[in-house]
Amino acid sequence: MPTVTLGINPLTWTNDDLPSLGGATPLETCLKEGREAGFSGFELGNKFPRTPDALNQVLSAHDLALVSGWYSAQLLERTPEEEIDAIQDHMNLLKECGAKVMVLCEVTHCVHGDQERPLSHRPHLSEQEWQRLLHGLEVVGDYLKSQGIQLVYHHHLGTVIESQADVERLMDNTGEGVGLLLDFGHLRGAGGDPLAIAKRYSQRIHHVHCKDLRFPVLDAVRNRDKSFLNGVLDGLFTVPGDGNVDFLPALTHLCEQGYQGWLVVEAEQDPEVAHPLTYARLSYRNLRQLAEQAGFDVAS
Repeated sequence: MPTVTLGINPLTWTNDDLPSLGGATPLETCLKEGREAGFSGFELGNKFPRTPDALNQVLSAHDLALVSGWYSAQLLERTPEEEIDAIQDHMNLLKECGAKVMVLCEVTHCVHGDQERPLSHRPHLSEQEWQRLLHGLEVVGDYLKSQGIQLVYHHHLGTVIESQADVERLMDNTGEGVGLLLDFGHLRGAGGDPLAIAKRYSQRIHHVHCKDLRFPVLDAVRNRDKSFLNGVLDGLFTVPGDGNVDFLPALTHLCEQGYQGWLVVEAEQDPEVAHPLTYARLSYRNLRQLAEQAGFDVAS
């Protein structure tokens, strides 16, 4: 029986793209409440220390592991070699703190961090840009693999890799050095099918974000041509089991294919509306139940 470990992202408490959300909440509160809810690890956010000794100290004080951390790539503007130079500090932080995967997203021309730009304005790649990005990701992914870190690409609303077709082209034209982060919320939000992606790329999926969506809010965001961040404020995202995404088919397939790693709750919410500890507890309970229903053994 494959084993998964449950982690959480600090977005439940504070938001990197919209710092006004949870801006006054100290890191200590995030970690304390995340552990109290039952989670075994955290992904990084902007309030975490960025030196290995300090990060290990703050996590170990709460008996937490480092899951991973987001990296904003700019391979459409930098050479692969320049990107490798830029990635060093982040890579070393992950390595020295025990993380095995790096969450990477190409952010050139992205709109998800701009409250004024609707999701419909997200960037699309020209053929030349596709070739540049695919080559760059392979070079960076192979380098990270040589350093003991697996690149997991984060398809994301408002970026160059958003739709299921984008994910398929990315995966079909890169090698093992480029792994995939399956994010349920971002894929369904872009009209994709998590089960189809899980079936097609199960051996390339090395990280999973369990982000739930409220479909009526998604429809309103699309129909009213809203931005990603305004969608967040409208309640677009929530924790597993509180929205409309069906997680079980894809999770069951991943279990059958032997997935072992983290299942991470990543749900951008307004902490003034969605009380963080309440939703952290709810998300842990629901995600553990989903994982066990899918057939996983859940590490304590």
